[in-house]
Amino acid sequence: MANKEEKLICELCEREVQHLSRHHLVPREEGGRYGPTAELCQPCHSTLHLTFSNQELATLYNSISALKAAEALQKYLKWVKDRPIERISNRRGKNRRKW
Repeated sequence: MANKEEKLICELCEREVQHLSRHHLVPREEGGRYGPTAELCQPCHSTLHLTFSNQELATLYNSISALKAAEALQKYLKWVKDRPIERISNRRGKNRRKW
């Protein structure tokens, strides 16, 4: 747990956020339980799993650099970079944004 002065930065969108979640760069279901992880904000973490299958994440997008270069994420990353974390809602509902 971070102290109050430590900044929490999402490794994908590089925004300062209030909370981070651990993303297994190779999904656990694909053998990545003990492999490398990245600390992501929840909107980025959710977007990865909505955009790519676990097999795609394991074989094509198993590093932060590969994720940042992924064509399917470019519009999202451009959109999210200036958004405050509090203003991004859960996109799984009926108000899902179109990137």
